[in-house]
Amino acid sequence: MSLRVGVYPGTFDPITNGHTDIILRATKIVDRLVIGVAKNIGKGPLFTSDERVAIVKEEIAHIDGKDVQKRIEVKAFDNLLMHFAVEQGASVIVRGLRAVSDFEYEFQMAGMNGRLNATVETVFLMSADRYQFISSRFVKEIGQLGGDVTPFVSARVAERIRKKFT
Repeated sequence: MSLRVGVYPGTFDPITNGHTDIILRATKIVDRLVIGVAKNIGKGPLFTSDERVAIVKEEIAHIDGKDVQKRIEVKAFDNLLMHFAVEQGASVIVRGLRAVSDFEYEFQMAGMNGRLNATVETVFLMSADRYQFISSRFVKEIGQLGGDVTPFVSARVAERIRKKFT
């Protein structure tokens, strides 16, 4: 029996409580989850690719359950998502949806990815109610303006954001 491998791609700049929730829920539907941290320089990230990978790894290390932690890998990628998925042996791409506004973009992306490789399915997980309004962009803006980001990210991530802006 082969393992079902999923890829959860994103910029994770920074990783939020909403991302962590999707990660935990994704581990219920795949045997191994690869968190693909997109380098995506075009978005002008606050944290470097290496910093984002380190931050995501640190967050995974604090997830309850060593059995869950062992099934998660974090890797940076800068190629086409479908190529990365194939390199990881993935049959599933996991995407989180916060609101209807996310759906149109994600729907188009899933269609394009399906045309590029029909053997890899996209699975959408709806954000839990308490995380639907959280976005990395808002977290960065709040942090830049000296606001409290702790309701949206872990204390570890909040401290990293604080250091970036002080």
